[in-house]
Order: sequence, then structure tokens, then C-alpha cells
Amino acid sequence: MTTLPLVIRHEHPGDADAIERLHARAFGPGRFARTAYRLREGTRPVADLCFTALVGTYLVGSVRVGPAEAVGPLLVLGPLTVDPSFEGRGIGASLMTACLDAATAAGHGLVILIGDAPYYRRFGFAPIPPGRLLPPSSVDPARFLWRALRPGAAEAVSGNVTALRTR
Repeated sequence: MTTLPLVIRHEHPGDADAIERLHARAFGPGRFARTAYRLREGTRPVADLCFTALVGTYLVGSVRVGPAEAVGPLLVLGPLTVDPSFEGRGIGASLMTACLDAATAAGHGLVILIGDAPYYRRFGFAPIPPGRLLPPSSVDPARFLWRALRPGAAEAVSGNVTALRTR
């Protein structure tokens, strides 16, 4: 865990520019071509499920969660971002816990993401069985992960995953 004076709070509308700068620092310009970004393209994050991490007034981390669907509703987690100079201090874990607890409390059933299985396994994520859910473009199956937030939620979802677009 971190010894920093860390504050985890819901994302505020005024955080958008700082979060975009954080994404640029952490992921660089190639981030827009990644399948994980295309999976979320055009969605509006669910405000009650998005959190930021601050040290003083400096935004050092962010996690966003957006709506998606297949045959059944689900959430898409990401990006989970920590400022590179603050990595390894438990900030990502604190953000994950906050958003997953909020999604569970709100009654959501299933969360998917594209990410590093060894990292996300500790939060209960596992590879999606082949053929159950199909991302919008090719992705390494070992990185296409899900976590049920309530019993039986994974059994009710299958098919092509599409982000719920905002109008």
C-alpha cells in the first residue's frame, strides 16, 4: 500500500483535461489505435463508477468504467491509469477496489477489460472462455478478461461486445 497522502474520490467533470494529460503520459500517442480504446470509443463513462487518485491537488491516477452490451448488459473497465512516476505504490489497486465496489453496490453484473492477466487476477478477473464474448477487433485471448460481480452474471452474457454509444 502507499504511504502517500492519497485521496480516492469520484471523478469530477473538471478532471477531464488532467485525466487526458495523464493518459498521454502513461500510454503515449499510440493509445488510440489499441483495441482497448476502440472497445470504449464513443461511450460516456458511468460517473458513479469512475474514480481519481490525488496527492494533494495533483491527479496521479484514474479509472473509468463505461457501459457495453453483448447478449446481455456489461461494463467495460478502462483505462486504469497511474502516473508513471507514482507506479508501484498501490494507487492502481486502490482505484480498482473503489470502482469494483461501486459497481457491485450499484447492482451491475459483469465487468470486462483488456489487460494484463497477472495484474488483474488479484481483483478476480479471469480470461473469457473462447467464443463466449467477441471484442470489436482482434485481441490476445489471454488479455480479454472478465469478472462477475454477482453469481451467475457471466452465464447470461455472450456474443459480440459493443460499447453503448452516447448520442
